[in-house]
Amino acid sequence: MAVPRPGGRILGVSLGCGRKGGGVIVPAVQRKRRSLRWREQWEAWLFLAPNLAGFLVFTVFAVVFSLWISLHEWDLFNPPVFVGLANYAKLLTQDESFRRALRNTVYFTLGIVPLGTAVSLVLALLVNRAVKGMTFFRTALYLPSVSSTIAIGIVWVWLLDPQFGLVNWFLRTIGIAHPPDWLNSTTWAKPALILMDVWKSAGYYMVIFLAGLQGIPEQLYEAALIDGATPWRKFWSITLPLLSPTIFFVLVMRIIGVFNMFELPYIMTRGGPAGSTESMVFYIYKNAFEWFQMGYAAAIAWVLFLIIFAVTYVQFRYQGRWVTYD
Repeated sequence: MAVPRPGGRILGVSLGCGRKGGGVIVPAVQRKRRSLRWREQWEAWLFLAPNLAGFLVFTVFAVVFSLWISLHEWDLFNPPVFVGLANYAKLLTQDESFRRALRNTVYFTLGIVPLGTAVSLVLALLVNRAVKGMTFFRTALYLPSVSSTIAIGIVWVWLLDPQFGLVNWFLRTIGIAHPPDWLNSTTWAKPALILMDVWKSAGYYMVIFLAGLQGIPEQLYEAALIDGATPWRKFWSITLPLLSPTIFFVLVMRIIGVFNMFELPYIMTRGGPAGSTESMVFYIYKNAFEWFQMGYAAAIAWVLFLIIFAVTYVQFRYQGRWVTYD
């Protein structure tokens, strides 16, 4: 329909037909909006494309390729040779070094997870106070967790030096004539790495616990105080139950982190002495990049993944028995 406008111009207006069975002419405004939405969708995909490509190449493809290569023998220089499940059979039945690395990793887990969780929780309880200057202590405790693991490892190698390190100097000062040779002893190397890992990561998990503590309603503590509850009773009856979701999260993350432990053994002991600090990931690294057994290293990585998955599944399966979400 044509509508005259001032000046003699004609304005075209599209009208929908109201008759039954009549066609409907899509207004120009709707077509413009549809075109705009289509263009916005394409722009969104263009912005997502780099990250999506990186995810597909470096995650999806890498996972699929590692599974495929675990069924082969491959040294990076010759074509892969298909061997089926031979790599898995070897590491599960013949490889004593794999079993030693697994035992070391379990040892680290049993040492780091409970001790580190307890230390982080105690630190969070100590700094969860409205006291002047507390921000400084929170920052100081958090700093090691954001510092370079390599730099920290090198510093601690100096500190634990048997002859000139500050740790043994202090032990001699207090009367211990023959302090341990920390990183060169099969007895003391693992405990030294455990203490080092706990010290480095305590601040990070302290912040997580601190967030959980500050989410507990203050009214509950006030009511308990009126009822005459002691600080110990308030901790066991209020703090611990309401903090259980945070504790569960910390336990899950710590176990996964310890099973992936690599930097500290690599920097401080190179897996020694006599393989006593060789973790699973460090053993994977040696097979892949020192001995060029890529297929075998991939098989170990998949076994490690299945172990972590099983442990995490058990944690989630039985969390309802002690985690309180109310």
